[in-house]
Amino acid sequence: MNAPVEFTAPAPGQPLRRALLRGALRLLFRGLMRPPTPVTLQRLVLRALAASTLAPRGIRHEAGQLAGVRCEWQRPTDSGHGVLLYLHGGAFMTGSPATHRAITASLAKRTGLNVCALDYRLAPEHPFPAARDDVLAAYQALLDVGYPASRIIMGGDSAGGNLTLATALELKRQGLPLPAGLICLSPVTDLGGAHRHRPVAGDPLIHPAWVEQATNRYCPPGMDRCSPGLSPIYADLTGLPPLLIQVAEDEVLRNDSLRLAARAGAAGVWVRLERYPGLWHVFQAQVGLLRAADEAMARAADFIGKHIGEGT
Repeated sequence: MNAPVEFTAPAPGQPLRRALLRGALRLLFRGLMRPPTPVTLQRLVLRALAASTLAPRGIRHEAGQLAGVRCEWQRPTDSGHGVLLYLHGGAFMTGSPATHRAITASLAKRTGLNVCALDYRLAPEHPFPAARDDVLAAYQALLDVGYPASRIIMGGDSAGGNLTLATALELKRQGLPLPAGLICLSPVTDLGGAHRHRPVAGDPLIHPAWVEQATNRYCPPGMDRCSPGLSPIYADLTGLPPLLIQVAEDEVLRNDSLRLAARAGAAGVWVRLERYPGLWHVFQAQVGLLRAADEAMARAADFIGKHIGEGT
């Protein structure tokens, strides 16, 4: 058995700034990103909130396509010969490359890699498996244009973490080359929802009703929500690439990460589980505002640097 390598971050500090951010997120995100707010309005809310995040300078944004799927490239001035295929979160219904530039541009800056943020199809217009199929097509396109699998990292946050795992499992099933590593920031791994966390401090970002709404819109009628394609926690994880999981303590989806780490480690996967107290779901989006987010992004960049060169 390959037990997870576990790291617990120290207390995050910056109490006043964290309190202000927590209050703003509770009011503007948790308060609006939930039913009865229509999905079309939720998309606008997320776009507006993303405007308050900070993306580093010196990164060039370019629109593009991979296998007919729109994407946005974050290109550092001196880019290396690898790529990070990044899948944004947003409960499968909202989000875009533009809403997650703080994360993607930060990783491009820190790693020197080109980062491709995929604009995959969203539910409810396009339920499962449309998003996963888009990721599969984009990954194959990266291989076709000359990126070896050993120079590709795949990652994502929340729903994007789910798609990262689901895509890697489908690549394994099809016998295709797997990426050099996987990064999951607070991934959704169990759409069955029986193991959700109830943080004492509360989750300032995610309302349980939003999770239910997303699950209902993303899952095809009659499909078992615990099937591996929807809930990777129930898949055979044997043979997956090295896996970095970052999760905060004050989020309802915390246990999705803890259980994933345990199951992946038991399956012989190299796993690093990082836990961040006093923080919330995908706090990494506050990179440049919170020191803890900066440190988490630095650790993610270290993981990429360690694993993307292996096998070359």
